[in-house]
Amino acid sequence: MSAVAREPIGALLWRLWRDPAAWITTSDIFVILIVLSLPWSTSLVAIFAVATLVTMVPFFDARAFLQSLRRPVCTVPIALVALAALGTLWSDAPWGARLYAVGPAAKLLMLPVLFYHFERSSRGLQVFAAFLVSCVLLMVMSWIVAFDPGLALRSHADYGVPVKNYIDQSQEFALCAVVLAYPVIALVRAGRMVPAVLLGAIALSFVVNMAFVIVSRTALVTMPVMLAVFTLLHLKWRTNLIVLGAAIVLAGLAFAASPKLQQKIASFQSQYQSYKDTNESTSIGQRLEFWEKSLRFFADAPIVGHGSGSTQGLFQQAAVDSKVLAGAPGIGNPHNQTLNVAIQWGLLGVVLLYAMWLVHLLLFRGDGLVAWIGLMVVVQNFFTSLFNSHIFDFNEGWIYVLGVGVAGGMISRAGPRQASSGLRNSARP
Repeated sequence: MSAVAREPIGALLWRLWRDPAAWITTSDIFVILIVLSLPWSTSLVAIFAVATLVTMVPFFDARAFLQSLRRPVCTVPIALVALAALGTLWSDAPWGARLYAVGPAAKLLMLPVLFYHFERSSRGLQVFAAFLVSCVLLMVMSWIVAFDPGLALRSHADYGVPVKNYIDQSQEFALCAVVLAYPVIALVRAGRMVPAVLLGAIALSFVVNMAFVIVSRTALVTMPVMLAVFTLLHLKWRTNLIVLGAAIVLAGLAFAASPKLQQKIASFQSQYQSYKDTNESTSIGQRLEFWEKSLRFFADAPIVGHGSGSTQGLFQQAAVDSKVLAGAPGIGNPHNQTLNVAIQWGLLGVVLLYAMWLVHLLLFRGDGLVAWIGLMVVVQNFFTSLFNSHIFDFNEGWIYVLGVGVAGGMISRAGPRQASSGLRNSARP
């Protein structure tokens, strides 16, 4: 019998209670639980996030943490949250709406915590692997629900969407598919064909699901941009031409074979035309109205905006004279992250928003799998935020916080040249 087995339970628990490594492991487990639950649940994410913070307390080095806050990757998101809190002071909205508007930005405060933690933890890749596993399970469930909608986990679910909504699902599937391109190319380069084929099949499965089950218009627009970034950074120009030709052929075949994809792409033109010709309240028409009105709101208070929580009241006033906006009662989201920030906190907020994207983008300018993951999270969030408020949305905002926070901590811990986990520079055939 080993010494551990002979140790009394009480003594073992006391030893683990006093062991910093045990607390780090516990925090890692809760972060893994966050990413496992993110595609499925909002309440579980909140519960596990609180548990993560609690388990960091016993051996939290306040001095080291405060020192880490001096870095722009930490100070800029904190400044954006602070501006959201200060914005409650000059807003005309009810206090409940003002305080509620701070909540979506508050998740950015987890970024410095994750940077700090994963500079000390070695389980960052397990976090990303857990997110991939959870998305694969969601994809399997998506196919099941497509054949039997009664198995969806919520009532009135969209076709092929077992939980949440098709925008969140498409965001997760697109990110996983593009991120997997890096290790697939690296493994092929290294001659490890079995894992390369396995990961390639998983990536292709995400794409097939989006083509034949359901996909958001945002994913259709932004996924080619993400693939273009990959080819420009990690493939030679001859390979780029081959990949471009293959992508065009595959896209054409998918379009010809998928009525769902044809319908989704055709909706761009049909909804825009209905909006222009008859002022019909279509999804695209509403977005155009949101953006036009948002620019006017911004022009009325360009420096510090109308204050936190002011968006919904402004749109309600504008809806009185707009047939299109009248079809979207209670709207408080202009479906553009820049405009969402500009309305509430003016040019000052926009500068902080773009500064955050920039400093996080520069954090992942090195080589390696970890840098690639962080880069794609930032790139996806930036481009999808042209059509949605994806920093403030729950699912997409947490993807950004977790992806940037975990990858950023790993980069800082290992150094930008050592964060490749054995795949650095191997993805350039």
